[in-house]
Amino acid sequence: MSSSAPAPSSLPAVLAVAAGIVTFSAMDAAIKGASLMVGVYTALLLRNIIGTAIMLPFWIAATPRLPARPVLALHALRSAVNTGMALLFFIGLVRIPMAEGIALSFIAPLIALFLAAVFLGERIRAQAAVATLLGLAGVLVIVGSRLGTHEASSEDLVGVAAVLASAVLYAVNLVLQRKQALLAGPVEITLFQNLFVAMILSLFAPWLLVAPPPDVLGLIAIGAVFATIALALFAWGYARAEAQVLLPLEYTAFVWAALFGWIFFQEQLSAALLAGTILIVLGCWIGTRNPAREHIEQTAV
Repeated sequence: MSSSAPAPSSLPAVLAVAAGIVTFSAMDAAIKGASLMVGVYTALLLRNIIGTAIMLPFWIAATPRLPARPVLALHALRSAVNTGMALLFFIGLVRIPMAEGIALSFIAPLIALFLAAVFLGERIRAQAAVATLLGLAGVLVIVGSRLGTHEASSEDLVGVAAVLASAVLYAVNLVLQRKQALLAGPVEITLFQNLFVAMILSLFAPWLLVAPPPDVLGLIAIGAVFATIALALFAWGYARAEAQVLLPLEYTAFVWAALFGWIFFQEQLSAALLAGTILIVLGCWIGTRNPAREHIEQTAV
């Protein structure tokens, strides 16, 4: 009979992913701050260019050869998904508090359950349906609280919609993450994700790029360092432990988002936000706790 606690051999992977979540949350705060000053597009493009420059020497020192074509295609696919996911997430995050954005993104594991049914032919269990209802209830509590306040505006609506759309792409990212980690090392994954995202975003540079002042460029560089470290930690951790062990750690991001939002943006928590988050997390726990269910990332492409 399996235990809910990770096996001792999983502990390094758990610690790596937990550290990655903290680091990624710090990146969210840095890029949100930069995006408020120069726009989401510029902040993300420069973050990924700097990230590429950081990782290139490590890749050259380790394995200076191109991955096999199927692996390169997987890098490109996940990068394309992450480009849309990041743009939508930060478009939302500059309009709503960090903790609220993270809470809404927690719906992604439930979406991933249904992606498994569509792409892998998995049967949707009754508990998945219950979990989805709980998750949707949590989303409605949070969205209702946001849109029901007297200061709610079209910006609030755009922010909520963007984060929810980002969560759909994040679910696809969860499907791809484990398979990518089994085919490539952390240095390769981090380099090519930064590179491909920068290449995709650079297509729009003639129209959207804004020259940032030095202080904002420094903030973006800090975000790039945090993102690069986080991507490497995730890649290392997901190659060494099952997704069903690591995915619950995602919910710790709410704590860090609330803390960084409070410190850097004076954002406050509400009772409705806490209640909605609890419903979403409970739904995700119910929907993904079946140990017999193979995590979808192992076989999806």
